[in-house]
Parts: sequence; C-alpha cells; structure tokens
Amino acid sequence: MISMSTFTTFCIAVLLLLCSPGPNMAFVMTCGMQYGTRGGIAAAAGIAVADIVLTILTASGITAIITAWPPSFDLIRYAGAVYLLWLAWKALRTTGSSGKSADSTAPPISLTTVFAQATLNSLLNPKALLFFMVFLPQFVDMQAGPAWQQLLVLGLILTFISTVFHALLGSFGHAIRQMLARYAHAARLQARLLAAVLLMLALRLILMTR
Repeated sequence: MISMSTFTTFCIAVLLLLCSPGPNMAFVMTCGMQYGTRGGIAAAAGIAVADIVLTILTASGITAIITAWPPSFDLIRYAGAVYLLWLAWKALRTTGSSGKSADSTAPPISLTTVFAQATLNSLLNPKALLFFMVFLPQFVDMQAGPAWQQLLVLGLILTFISTVFHALLGSFGHAIRQMLARYAHAARLQARLLAAVLLMLALRLILMTR
C-alpha cells in the first residue's frame, strides 16, 4: 500500500524531527533522570499511546474538525499549561525530603503515573494535533489506496520509531542519573530539574501561537 521510496523518506523525516529538541525529548530525558530506565520507558510508552490516539483522530478527520474551531487551540493549550504547572508543583514538593539519595530504588511516583503524565502531556499540546494533521498527509499517495488506511499505517510507523527513540533517550537519562548518584543531594537536584522542565513546557504552551 505504501511504496518503499515513500516509506524510506518518511522514516528519515521522522528521525530528523525526533532528533530536533522538543517537549517530548525534554520530558523523557528528565523522567529517565528522575525515575531511572523504567521511568524513561514508561514515558516513551505514554507518548506512543498519545501518538496512536492522534493518528486515529487524523485518519478519521476529527483532528481537522477540532482545529477548524478557533477556540479549540487555546482551550487545549491552556488546559495543558495548567496540568504541567500542577505537575511542576508536585515535583517541587518532593524536594523537601533531604534523606533520599539519587540512587534510591523506589521512585516517588508509580510508573503508571509517569505513563499517564506522558500521555496527557502529548495530548494537551495543540501543536501535536496540528503536526499530525499537516505531516502525515504529505506522504499519502491517493493512487495507493484509501487515504485513511495510509494515514493509520504511517502513524503506526511513526509511533514505532518514536517509541524506540524515546526509550533509548530515557535510558540515556538513567545513565546521567547514575553519574549524579555520587553527589550529595542529587535526588533533590533531579526533582528540581524535573519541575523546571515542566515549568518551561507550561510557559511554552502559554506563549504558543498557531
């Protein structure tokens, strides 16, 4: 259904986009640093679920309907900003515990929570909706079959590449966590770093324009 040349070009484009700094990269890295490899993988899995949801919305045409309503962009981004500010506040609350070391094996929150946070962080980003609506259709060949089927396939390919990339990124964050483990109060520093990243992502949404 999708030609090899289209598949190759699409994969290269996805990899190039993933390598450019963005909110998902920052979120996965800090989760890997704060919660270890499993935390980074949980964040990668959450982003993957969000990608699948956005793919389905794009293939069904719902994304176009949502973005066609002008207030939707602001509603989504302000909801996302409030959510991120709440997460940042929770992260800052954890910095009050001075007895934990950076190599503590028990994360302050469950991996399920990290997964949910990553999913919501992606879904509450209106630029993600616009990205899927604009990016995926560029690789659709109207002569190769129904557009919605091609959009689904392309979205699943993107999700697979993105998941592997972010899982590796989370593992890299864990490596940084281990390097910091030798320093006193590193756990507090990691929590504050996570809060700072969440605050920056919230400000990014607040200042975002179409």
